[in-house]
Amino acid sequence: MKAVVFKGPYDVAVENVPDPTIEAPLDAIVRITTANICGSDLHPYEGRAPLEAGMVLGHENMGVVEEVGPGVNRIKVGDRVSVPFNLACGTCRNCNDGFTSACLRANPSGDPGAGYGYPNMGGYWGGQAELLRVPWADFNLLELPAGSDFENDFTMLSDIFPTGYHGTELAQVRPGTSVAVFGAGPVGLMAAYSALLRGAYQVFVVDKQTDRLTLAEQLGATPINLADVDPADAILDATDGFGVDCGVEAVGYQAHDAAGEEHPEMVLDNLVKAVRATGHIGVVGVYNPSDPDAATESAKEGRIAFNYGEAFFKGISIASGQCPVKKYNRELRDLIIHGRATPSVIVSHELKLDEAAYAYDNFDKRADGWTKVLLKP
Repeated sequence: MKAVVFKGPYDVAVENVPDPTIEAPLDAIVRITTANICGSDLHPYEGRAPLEAGMVLGHENMGVVEEVGPGVNRIKVGDRVSVPFNLACGTCRNCNDGFTSACLRANPSGDPGAGYGYPNMGGYWGGQAELLRVPWADFNLLELPAGSDFENDFTMLSDIFPTGYHGTELAQVRPGTSVAVFGAGPVGLMAAYSALLRGAYQVFVVDKQTDRLTLAEQLGATPINLADVDPADAILDATDGFGVDCGVEAVGYQAHDAAGEEHPEMVLDNLVKAVRATGHIGVVGVYNPSDPDAATESAKEGRIAFNYGEAFFKGISIASGQCPVKKYNRELRDLIIHGRATPSVIVSHELKLDEAAYAYDNFDKRADGWTKVLLKP
């Protein structure tokens, strides 16, 4: 089959690799119809998250089931499915508690949590390919209506729509709340979109990419360009000095200022300043236990020196972690089916799988208009 193979930093190629096969009774093979490029894919692409050459990339996947193992009895051949980026066994303590993002059995390393085509997530090949092997298929796969309707909406269910929604859940967004989202990448845009779906009356989105801020405004949010103003001050001014009720961190450890310099603590500091006393912050931007190329010595050890003292003084709650996709994907699927949600509004490019290297290059450079890229095998 054809697949997007990681060769090294800033180097991916579409190559012929062996087709996946049924390796265990609960496996399924999915023929991919759409696979997305995620901002998280840029971490290994830029060399900031170590990944072995030869890995097939891609953790945002959907398609049609082509083969099932003898132990699979719910999912059947021909089913159209969404594949959560979390790979989970469904029976361990964390899975039973709903934390499929921290499965205790799926990662051979013994670390909690596994996924497709990503560093330290178990070595499972990703789905930027023609075919994908899905372990524990009955538990992991989400059934979709047959056909091709809502293809570009449903493909958001594997990661960024649930992850954006998870950010608003962690931040305790409720009807009648005000929200600040830092980061107008795909997850940040989905967090703003989710906040509005949940009834927030005011949503600010902070970034320095004008094309993405324009899209945030089209979604119904108030854009704030950090190249023009101090974003926390702008939010305080717009809320009569009170601050927002809820904040979502959708940037992560590679936050950059308007001049392009990296400051890993920048977004957390701004959120602590912009969120009101006794408010809530949800962190879905990625932070790593270690980062040898970080901008500061402490950040190289995974220590991010943000203003925790102010957060404590203000009584702000901070929740974080990877999204357990299965917690949300059924409900979000049904919002799409019934016309209440259209996450595909952020899609900027639909390209053939053979164009993956070109797509990675432009998406990584934040080229104007490259908001969300879908690959079509």
